[in-house]
Amino acid sequence: MLTNDTLAEWDRENFFHPSTHLAQHARGETPSHIITGGKGVYIEDRDGRQLLDAFAGLYCVNVGYGRPEIADAIAAQAKELAYYHAYVGHGTEASITLAKMILDRAPEGMSKVYFGLGGSDANETNVKLAWYYNNVLGRPEKKKIISRWRGYHGSGLMTGSLTGLGLFHKKFDLPLSQVVHTEAPYYFRRPDTSMSEAAFVAHCVAELEALIEREGAHTIAAFIGEPALGTGGLVPPPAGYWEAIQAVLDKHDILLIADEVVTGFGRLGSMFGSDHYSMRPDIITIAKGLTSAYAPLSGSIVSDKVWKVLEQGTDEFGVIGHGWTYSAHPIGAAAGVANLKLIDELGLVKNAGETGAYLKQALTDALGDHANVGEVRGEGLLIAVELVADKGARTFFDASQKVGPRVVQAMLADNVIARAMPEGDIIGLAPPLCLSREEADIVAQSVAKAIGTVLG
Repeated sequence: MLTNDTLAEWDRENFFHPSTHLAQHARGETPSHIITGGKGVYIEDRDGRQLLDAFAGLYCVNVGYGRPEIADAIAAQAKELAYYHAYVGHGTEASITLAKMILDRAPEGMSKVYFGLGGSDANETNVKLAWYYNNVLGRPEKKKIISRWRGYHGSGLMTGSLTGLGLFHKKFDLPLSQVVHTEAPYYFRRPDTSMSEAAFVAHCVAELEALIEREGAHTIAAFIGEPALGTGGLVPPPAGYWEAIQAVLDKHDILLIADEVVTGFGRLGSMFGSDHYSMRPDIITIAKGLTSAYAPLSGSIVSDKVWKVLEQGTDEFGVIGHGWTYSAHPIGAAAGVANLKLIDELGLVKNAGETGAYLKQALTDALGDHANVGEVRGEGLLIAVELVADKGARTFFDASQKVGPRVVQAMLADNVIARAMPEGDIIGLAPPLCLSREEADIVAQSVAKAIGTVLG
């Protein structure tokens, strides 16, 4: 029986929820999900129901729930110094230590870390830095940003524009004119099913080259991409993709922004997705796994190449005019320090690779022959099951059938949380990196059972 119905009433009357059907929620047609606790890979709601969270919140609770080491670090920092700003050379032990810890783990060639609060503001920072960089170098026309359809880079004005999903553009007057989009490296949805992976990579490169030719390389500042697509479908890139894209960017002197909000700090079975796919980014976006979401914190890791130009800019034009009140917030930084220590001590990067491979194989074994399972894909603990109306013809269900959401609802009835990804019937799995093989079996069984319930 539900308890504390007053809280649910307050929720409907007062709380503006993100990514929610506002009218249905306000009318009480959809439930209030009020979460009260969590431990390991499980969360608990106000009715005492335990749910295996196979999406780690929003791919962010990498170390799992209920880690006292991080909670204690937050409390100790709050008691010692809850806040001070980072402007004009100010810092705290936590923020300085965390910056060093990040760079010790980052890909080769990175120089400094700028801290924000979330992935959206970090990518806003990245775009401003790319513009500043080109202005300092005397290239005022080099300002456009190339993103990819199905990429996800945030929900702000610029970052919502970078995001290549219609839901985030519709009725918001986005994308802004400085953003252009190119082909997503989504091999399962390739335009011609006869294409090999190599042929599809060549197609993606040709599309990018054609876009650069149309726009003019002298107008393009940067290319932004997730090492593996996240919200757009949990899609690892085809073999050779990043090497081929990197060559195009190098040829045209276009910066590479690697958005590692999801992939950073272990999710793919490597500390960073950039290293996993041999990318050479100029700027890296981090958030989510940086603190395992125990406190808000994001970052922009700037390369040596970019940093030298930023220094030159301040020598020529004075103090850089960019900052957030909560940049390098000491409580977030303290959470980050404790979190990165735990990732190392618990061997979570290795576990993500090994348990992720186990879960992917378990899903393939259970579902590979199902007539409506088009693909089981993933890398580390970033895994998707894509559902299709006809596997042979590679035809998709009409969105009005809500097949993916119905499967996820059936899993929820089985006390397992997955995510129905947008623009397709895609079951998304991104559990905490502490997932065990026994828990992976529970997830795989729940996915198979739910698909059987919905599709037979």
